[in-house]
Amino acid sequence: MQSRSTFKMSTIAILLAIVCGLLSSSVSAKADSDDRPCSNRTLYGNYGLTLIGEILAPGIQARGLVMQHYDGQGNVTQVDHIVINGNPPVKEWTPGTGTYSVNPDCTGVGVVNSPSVPDPVHLHFVVTDHGKQINEVVDGDATTTIGIKVD
Repeated sequence: MQSRSTFKMSTIAILLAIVCGLLSSSVSAKADSDDRPCSNRTLYGNYGLTLIGEILAPGIQARGLVMQHYDGQGNVTQVDHIVINGNPPVKEWTPGTGTYSVNPDCTGVGVVNSPSVPDPVHLHFVVTDHGKQINEVVDGDATTTIGIKVD
């Protein structure tokens, strides 16, 4: 009878240890990932972006590729290759520069100046996957980009 009671206590102790271990590892993982606020440092390095959309007023279709480099301090440089209504750009890769700001909730804004377009490009974005991806929309038209960090 005593061995049966000891077996039950041992089984309960083992189950409690497993549950406590699982709870502490999930709390620790949450603290390491979700609770950290974003900042300009979250975007650092090169990101390859695919651009798709339409410039609404004249109905111009745009497709392109962009390589952006974020310095982690609020500055961005880029090169882009934007195809407008199926026509390639005059210059194969057009450089641009700008600034960005990342909010603690991983949303942000940016402005890029590029000879590809006459006016500064105003962006709103969301940083995801701990800075490994950025999703952008260009203000004033229906153009979006999805960028993946280049390792």
